[in-house]
Order: sequence, then structure tokens, then C-alpha cells
Amino acid sequence: MQLQIQDITKYFPGVKAIDGISLTIRAGEVHAICGENGAGKSTLLNIITGNLQPDKGSLLIDGKQVIFSSPRQAFANGIAIVYQHLSLVDSLSIAENIFASFPAVDQYGFLKRSLLLKNTNDLLHKLDLGYLQAGTLVHTLSAGQKQMVEIAKSLAGNPSVVFLDEPTAAISEKDVQILFKIIKQLKQQGVAIVYISHRLREIFEIADIITVLKDGRSQGSFKATGVDSNQLIRLMVGREINQEVTLQRKQTAPLLTITNFRGKGFTNINFTIHKGEILGMAGLIGAGRTEIAKAIFGSIPVEEGSMEIRKKHVRPFKHPVHAIRQGIGYVTEDRKSQGMFSEKTIAENIYVTELALKREVQPQALNKMAVDWCKSLNIKTPTIQKKVVELSGGNQQKVLLARWLHGNPDILILDEPTHGIDVGAKFEIYQLIRQLASEGKGILLISSEMSELLNLCQRIMVIREGRIVALLDAAEATEEKILSLAMKQSGEQISPIIK
Repeated sequence: MQLQIQDITKYFPGVKAIDGISLTIRAGEVHAICGENGAGKSTLLNIITGNLQPDKGSLLIDGKQVIFSSPRQAFANGIAIVYQHLSLVDSLSIAENIFASFPAVDQYGFLKRSLLLKNTNDLLHKLDLGYLQAGTLVHTLSAGQKQMVEIAKSLAGNPSVVFLDEPTAAISEKDVQILFKIIKQLKQQGVAIVYISHRLREIFEIADIITVLKDGRSQGSFKATGVDSNQLIRLMVGREINQEVTLQRKQTAPLLTITNFRGKGFTNINFTIHKGEILGMAGLIGAGRTEIAKAIFGSIPVEEGSMEIRKKHVRPFKHPVHAIRQGIGYVTEDRKSQGMFSEKTIAENIYVTELALKREVQPQALNKMAVDWCKSLNIKTPTIQKKVVELSGGNQQKVLLARWLHGNPDILILDEPTHGIDVGAKFEIYQLIRQLASEGKGILLISSEMSELLNLCQRIMVIREGRIVALLDAAEATEEKILSLAMKQSGEQISPIIK
């Protein structure tokens, strides 16, 4: 199949989201689309898959114009999509989610569960996902496992074109390699892949063609072998992005000390965050990083252990409000379901911490504060009364950062703070993290991106199976060393922790 997008334009009130975009997606090719948040990627995706109708332009399949009034119509024409935000039903099994559109029924229309499970397990093994079991309920899976189920679901109908929207944002390095193997198999079968990602290294590893979008317009389509990452970044953001490395700082006063923390998913956790330090936490998905962060913040119970804040002993928190009042902020990894109040305004999302801190709420002053934060963090919005759900991913993340910065915490936990955002917004958030550290804040940075940890952190903890297996100074840490420590199997000798 060949899918052509011809001169697609889409208007929203007060803005032209897509402006005359044309591109061709060919069978057996991986066509990458990259650009900053707000560049038009999501709008283009929604038009192609029938969620939106263009105001101008057309879609052609093998030279014949098509109009999709719904995603179901696009799916029926061989177009499948794996969304960045999962569409699975948690209360159903893996099998019921994957084959929701292709149920295994007998001649009377009754569901044949044994056949459904067999078809699912066959598909999972074909995709090297045999570690997942068809009958497992989705709500018991990790975020990374859910993403792999979403990918399997998109392939159940043998599509001709597959759109992958940030498919690696929540999966482990091992699953990334499985995904790339699947993509190469699909290419050999003549399937067209459209790969949307902010991770340029991945794009160069698998893409044949790269299209860059900026401000709703195409900046051109290029053979992957004919451009480099610096050229793409300039096209995406319109400026140079200079990578900085955080300078090593001398050890200063401790802000947070965790001693012998144990809970569901982690045990024997000991570390200290010092004033002005960015302490990294690396590990595979499911290693226990987020559980440790939530335990510190009071979101999940601590079964054993103690903690000190500013050298004063405090009991592990029973509720996040207690952590907030002790000067701890937490930017969660899942801003959609755990961080944002999606239907509330920017202003309301920012000053929600006022309630936890029991401050008197004065709407006029708080609205001015919200305007100031939008200016300070370069949150792109025409008004603070705009609903957060209507913002790009990068701007949503900045709203969450503004919420916690408004509370002026001494200790800030950042769990995947650049998850699903573009290179320009990443650069701005990196600058902000460095600035906070320079002001004396203590930061715990959890990230799956090795370059992020290596560029920002003074020290990096490596977590495996709920334990700290190494604590490395940034000067000696390498991507290879961190991954090796994170991926060793149980029973292998663990490298000694470096103090």
C-alpha cells in the first residue's frame, strides 16, 4: 500500500494547526516524523486515522482518494495506530484487549475462550512477547508491558500501515530491541511503518525517511542517511541546542537521608541527597524506581526504615500532604493519570498545592502568580484559563513543574520529567533543573534516558530488582556500565556500591 497526504490543512479557533503538509508513505519503509510538541504531529495523526477531518487537502491510498469518518474506517482500510497514551481496558485480559475487534466465536456467535487464548499466545510468541500470558488482566501489568500489548493489538488485524506514536517512551531497553525486530519483520513483509518519536537516536537506527514538522508546516523529508541529528534539531526548533554537562559540586549539607527503606517492590534502600545535588536513579522498567519515589513521598507504605530531612528525624510519610508540608515535591512519571487535573485550567493545576499547604486562597493573586509562572517557564498558552488537556505534552509538563516550584520545595523528585516531550522543551527543562540545583535544591532524577542522567547528575544510583546495586560518581559512569549493572540476572555477582 502507498498512502499519500496531499496539502493537508487544519484550522482550530485562532490557530492553523496544520498548514499544507504533503508526504508519501510507502510499503516496506519506515517513515519517521519528528518535531517539537505543538508542531502538528498529533493533529496530522488524527486526520489520517479519521479522528479529525481536514479543512483542506486529501488522503490517497494507492492513488485513490479516501475519506475516513472514524478510526474504525481507517482500521478497515489497513491503517493501525499505537497511541502514545494507551487505549487498553484495564479490567479485561490481554487476549480480550488484543482481539477486541476480532473475537474468536463459534458458528452461533458465542465466544470461544480457548481459541481466543490460543490466538493471543500465538501472536505474542510470534512477536517475541512470550513472557506475557493471554489470560493476564491488563491492570496487573507494568506500563512497559501495557505498551507492548498495545503494539500487539495494533498488529492483530495484519495492517498495511502502522503508526507508532512514541512507542518506546515507557518500555525497557530489552523491549525496545524487540520492537525494532518487529519493525524489521514488518518491513520485510511490505508493511509501511510511520514512526513518531522525539528520540533521534532511535530514528536514525530504524528510519529510511525522516520528515520534520515545525509550527504546523513540513520542513522537508530526507533520507535518514543524508542528514544528522544537529540538522534535524535546527529544523525542529529553529536554533542550536547546545548540550551542557552539569559540573561536579562538592558535597554539602544533607537534605534527605533514607535509611533501610523496605516496601512492596524495594528493600534495603539507603542514600542521601545533598543541598545543590542532582542525584540520578537508573534502572530498567519494573526495577522499583517509581516505588521508591512514591514511598518517599508517602504515596505507598513503607514497611520498614527511617528518614531524615535537613538532619532531623521524621517518620516515613503516610500521605503525600505530609511530604509536601515537609518541603518535598514529586513530578510523577504518568502526568496524564496521576499528575494533571486534565479538565481543570492551567491556573487551577498550578495552585492546587495551596490546598495542601493550607494557605489562604486569593483567586486574583493566584491568577497573577499563574501568569508569572507561564512567563517564567515559557508555557505556551493564550490564557491561564485554558484546560491543561488542551496543551502539548511539553507544556503540560511545565505546568506540573510550576505547581511544585510554586510550593518552593527544598527536595524535588522528578520521575521521567522529559517523558514524551520534544527536544526543545527538554532543553528548557534541563536548564531549569540545573538552575534549581544551583539555588540549593536537592533533586532526585529518575530517568530511562542514559544521556539525561549522565549530563545532569553528580551521582547515579542503579536499581535492580528493588535494590541499589551501585552508586556511581558521574565522572566514572558510562551508559554501558549503567546498563550492564541494571540488566544483570539474579544470582550474578553484584558490583560493590561506590560511596
